[in-house]
Amino acid sequence: MKFALGIITHTPLWVFALLAYLVWQGIKAMQPRRAPISRALIVPAVFIVWGVSRISFGHQDGTWPLIAWIAAALALLPLGVLTPRPFDVDHTTGEIIRPGSAFALVRNLVVFSVQYTVGVISAIDAGDRAVAFIAGRAISGATAGYFIGSTIALLIAYRRKSAVA
Repeated sequence: MKFALGIITHTPLWVFALLAYLVWQGIKAMQPRRAPISRALIVPAVFIVWGVSRISFGHQDGTWPLIAWIAAALALLPLGVLTPRPFDVDHTTGEIIRPGSAFALVRNLVVFSVQYTVGVISAIDAGDRAVAFIAGRAISGATAGYFIGSTIALLIAYRRKSAVA
């Protein structure tokens, strides 16, 4: 119990604010909604920044963490591109119209949980720190790659659907 309490008390406050925001966005996504394209890009931008922020350039940890990050990003980028979420475009306002779905809530919680776990493991003095460090970078790269791919798919579909008008 002390261990879990220590993890929670050493977690920066911004992490709890981010979790609350992601849950709120996920719950909102369960209802049909309209939003400008800029608002639809906020959650992917958060996860891309979070994934990219874990890259450590010029750090003495060697090149393997960077290679793991790049490989994982390249592996999941196509998944993001090939699994776009359905939406329509209101041609008068340019807003995206999305049906309600629990997908965003589940995705947000899974990605947040994995990233949070990686952060906790990185903060703890693990016995084999190198493996944990490389795995953490791979997960961050996969997160960034997936959301970069989903952003590309969203922007391409938006442009295509907007051009129909």
